[in-house]
Amino acid sequence: MDFALPYVIGHFFYRIGEFLRHWYVKSAHMYTDYVFGLLRRMDRTLAWRITLKYLFKPLYGDYSFIGYVIGFIFRLFRLIGGGVIYVVVFAVAILAYLVWIFLPPYLILRMFFN
Repeated sequence: MDFALPYVIGHFFYRIGEFLRHWYVKSAHMYTDYVFGLLRRMDRTLAWRITLKYLFKPLYGDYSFIGYVIGFIFRLFRLIGGGVIYVVVFAVAILAYLVWIFLPPYLILRMFFN
């Protein structure tokens, strides 16, 4: 009987520590892997890196002055549009993760101060 209370208290704090490690550390690794995977999949569609690589190349092999100008303008707008999409997706991902981080403290505060 003397060992039950210290065991229960120790196990209680151990479980709290495990919850915090799982909620904050493991979820951060899983979420960053997911977000970077999402950005890589988006790059297959938006081709932002390839467009940046060929920014000063003409479109469709048209090596005239007009081909260079049109290719540059087209790729520049593609880079700007893709950049805006990447920034919006990244901002939403950061906002979602911040909600995830602050959810347990918020719920605990609501539980005690409601």
